[in-house]
Formats: sequence, structure tokens, C-alpha cells
Amino acid sequence: MSMVGILTAAGVVGLTGILIGLFLGAAGIRFKVEADEREEAVQSALPGNNCGGCGYAGCSGLAGAIVKGEAPVNACPVGGESAGERIARIMGVAAQATVRRNAYVRCGGDCEKAGSHYRYFGAEDCRVMAFVPGGGPKSCRSGCLGYGTCVESCPFGAIRIRNGVAVVDKGSCKACGKCVEACPRKLIALIPYEAKQVVGCMSTDRGPVTMKACKAGCIGCALCVKACPAGAVKVEEFHAVIDYDKCISCGACQEKCPKKAIVVNW
Repeated sequence: MSMVGILTAAGVVGLTGILIGLFLGAAGIRFKVEADEREEAVQSALPGNNCGGCGYAGCSGLAGAIVKGEAPVNACPVGGESAGERIARIMGVAAQATVRRNAYVRCGGDCEKAGSHYRYFGAEDCRVMAFVPGGGPKSCRSGCLGYGTCVESCPFGAIRIRNGVAVVDKGSCKACGKCVEACPRKLIALIPYEAKQVVGCMSTDRGPVTMKACKAGCIGCALCVKACPAGAVKVEEFHAVIDYDKCISCGACQEKCPKKAIVVNW
């Protein structure tokens, strides 16, 4: 190829590149979306864990939703009240009250209290138990399996397996809800941090069956219901349930429980 041809080709390519650059630049200016400065400020006020506990895809997603008015200023469970107050100032609105919560594993069936049908050797993952005979070796079909799926899901290291049952470190828990989603038996719930009494059992079996499976299981006797002066306790599916909107933390239900299935929220 002659030198003239090479220079001509280079000139055409260069001119084409310039034209494309000018077109893209003009398009960028024409279709530019003005960013709301508050969104960046709100995101900086969030903890940056990107845990998804708020229901959005990370902190940036929540920041955008707050600025658009699609989410409340205190929607971040990890940032809690302090983050909610900072965001409220950015948005120019009144701070909303935040109820601090913590995750609690509703099972007291540890290795001493809960029975087993057989010894299990295999993948130590609670989700695998759905494919194992009897739903796993533990006698209680509703009990914690203790293989730590929730431990792996917690981004804050707030859960550990102790004596065959998952236990939440209340002080380290940020109530992001990851463990709630991870537990295949739905044993973990987010409860008010200030709650004093909790029901440590989710057995849906009748009393005689529960007693054979676990020494700490709720038998649905309803003595706690009768003892509660605030009407905050009821029995559903053969186990006690506490309504924390009514609970006055008097401890009467815990004192009356014959199986000690109602315990303190440490």
C-alpha cells in the first residue's frame, strides 16, 4: 500500500473517531440526568454494609428510595436511630422513632434437652436437611438443626453454634434479617431489643409429642396465657406466642411456664 493510501486511511479513521466523540459528547449533554445532591449525602450517612436488610439492593438503592420518598428515613436497621436522625436532617424532615431489634433463635433444644433419631454424617448445612430422612437427626421436627447456615449468612459475626443450637449475640446483632431469611425452619425472628421474655420454642406438635422430643419444648398448656395480666400471650399451633405491642415485661408468663420454654432475651 502506498504512503498516500496509508495516510488517507488514517485520516478517515481519525475523522470518524472525532465525529463519534462529538456525537457522544453532545448526547451526554442532551440526555444528562441531574443527580440529586441529597442522594449522595444520604448514602454517606448510611453505614455502607450493603447487607440488604432494608429491602433494597445495598445502601445506594436505599439512598435513592429515601430521596424519592419511597422509603422512610429510618429504614436502615443497621444504622439504627443515629443514622435515621442524620438522614432526617439531610431530608429536612422530623426524625422518626426507631425501635431497635435483635434476632432471636426460637429454640432451646440443645444437645442435652433435645433427642435424636440417629447420628448424621454428611454435609453440615441446614438446607440439606430437607433431603435427609426425617428432616434431619433431631427428634423435634421444628427444632434448630445446628449446622450453622445462619452463622454463614450473618455479615456481622453475631451468631454462633452453642451446644447444638444457634445463639445470637444480642449486642453484635444489627437486625439486618439475613439470618431470618437463611433459616430453613423459620426459627429466627426479629424482636424488640428491650423485650424481656421470649418463647424459645416453635414446635407445632401436640404436647405429648413435644415432650418426647425435647425437654424444653412448649407443650401449649396455656398456663402462660392465663398468667399474663396484659393479655399479651396466646397459643398458636401448639406453642405460645408473645405480642410485644401488649407485653409489659412482668415475667409472669416465664414464671408460670412448667417446661421453662419462656426465657429471658439476653
